[in-house]
Amino acid sequence: MGLSCLVSGCKTVTPSNSTTASTAPAATAQYPPRPIIGPPAFKVFHHDASSITLVTEDSATDAEIESILWQLRDAAQAHSFDKLGVPQKLVDARNPIVFFHLYRGSKCASEKYTSGALPCGASYHAAGEFTLGGFSNHDRADGALLHDEDHQTELWNPDAASSY
Repeated sequence: MGLSCLVSGCKTVTPSNSTTASTAPAATAQYPPRPIIGPPAFKVFHHDASSITLVTEDSATDAEIESILWQLRDAAQAHSFDKLGVPQKLVDARNPIVFFHLYRGSKCASEKYTSGALPCGASYHAAGEFTLGGFSNHDRADGALLHDEDHQTELWNPDAASSY
């Protein structure tokens, strides 16, 4: 038998192990659809070299906050932040990231810049965040609706080939 294997070749068959083979599809992240509602007006509340705080109406809905974040993503793609009242020059000067913090109303918007007592307490009160840039991808764009300090909804895949 050893000679016949040598002459004709031996095939080693390994039994399949169903516990290591996965037949389930890979899980994919779910992102909400882009809102069809238009964004409300917003304005720049404060900025520095790496952070821009924006405020909108106190009564802005989650869908309206999402719309603003999508509007920021569109402006990043079109290099048109000036049209939104955000200095494009400031955004272009990011090294390598600029953070946009979006608040409902101005009451808590100063919490990132206030020394001493925070205007709304110790937790973070932004309604949404948009981050542009990254250490390995200058054009990375990330947007999230913030529900509270520990819960957020990512609006799109920031690591896709073109995040915008």
